[in-house]
Amino acid sequence: MRRRQRRGADEPVPVSKPLAEVGAELGMAPPDALATIQARWSEIVGVDIAPHARVRSLRSGVLRVTVDDPGQATQLRYLAGELLDRLDAIAGAGAVTQVRVAVSTEGAGKTR
Repeated sequence: MRRRQRRGADEPVPVSKPLAEVGAELGMAPPDALATIQARWSEIVGVDIAPHARVRSLRSGVLRVTVDDPGQATQLRYLAGELLDRLDAIAGAGAVTQVRVAVSTEGAGKTR
């Protein structure tokens, strides 16, 4: 019969666990939700919009996105319901409850 070993107080804990706990206290989504959204962004918003839109943050269920053109902002706002459905399917139900879009003067698709 195999016995379970208990972790002692001095045993290492994966750094992801305390970071996720602190992030949750600050209203941040689990790190894997944001990483998943960023990795699959083209699939979520479409290949025409993706180069012009950039995920900025995910906090307390609010996904903040910047775009480089007011036209893309209007289009993303119009598609908000569809985007939330796609985000639920990809990042997990409830990970994103709202999408906020802003136009950036720097250009959303540009890298620094």
